[in-house]
Amino acid sequence: MFKTAAITPLSDFVRNTKTHIAHLKSTHEPQILTVNGEATIVVQDAASYEKMAGLAEQARQDARLQEAMEYFRRGGKGIKTADVFRKLEAKYL
Repeated sequence: MFKTAAITPLSDFVRNTKTHIAHLKSTHEPQILTVNGEATIVVQDAASYEKMAGLAEQARQDARLQEAMEYFRRGGKGIKTADVFRKLEAKYL
């Protein structure tokens, strides 16, 4: 998943922060920062992070929907619309 070029020592990132940030913004690929040769942290540009977070949220919602659909396929029972509205009206009106 990660390219070898995307692995950088933290010390190099700190010394050349502007260069690394420019690279992150231009490639939109994350960079793995190492301490003593061990992967410690991952950094990425904000736009790529927002896109990744949005995709992760969409995947969570898709999984919840699939679980609900499976529940109903197995004969699970729902709540009648009229009952839902009655409860909402009692609580909020």
